[in-house]
Amino acid sequence: MKNQLNELYNSMVCYYSGDPKRIQHFIKVHSFARLIGEMEELDSDTLTTLEAAAYVHDIGIKPAELKYGSSNGKLQEQEGPSAARHMLSHLNFSAEKIDRICYLVGHHHTYTNIDGLDYQILVEADFLVNLFEDGESKETAERVLNKIFKTSFGSHLCKTMFNL
Repeated sequence: MKNQLNELYNSMVCYYSGDPKRIQHFIKVHSFARLIGEMEELDSDTLTTLEAAAYVHDIGIKPAELKYGSSNGKLQEQEGPSAARHMLSHLNFSAEKIDRICYLVGHHHTYTNIDGLDYQILVEADFLVNLFEDGESKETAERVLNKIFKTSFGSHLCKTMFNL
């Protein structure tokens, strides 16, 4: 599994060739997702799904920009699963894993009806990175913490990072 995840990591670096900001973004989201997943004691299969989803969570940005000239969250969710499925299939991920990863990619900007710890952690990891990258205020970080964060370790990271 590790080799498959490393191949996915490399595929995403190639996918975003020439766009270091997007590469850095998914690497940071992956790092936080893996850390939270390990600290929340996810089983290895769920952790692998989470890690793969963290790598490809924003894969829909490129097709959304090409088709619509926009990369808003809903368009990412709309365009991402197909691109993710294509990449994951070429890397021989199982059909079951691909289905769950594509579901996560297609919902990672939807914060209601979160079903599963992998989904919750992906959302939290993405918020940790986006709050910083977007230069959000301490007040915004606190609102997000109270409204979105559910995991113990994700909450700890948010509080610590933003001094809440």
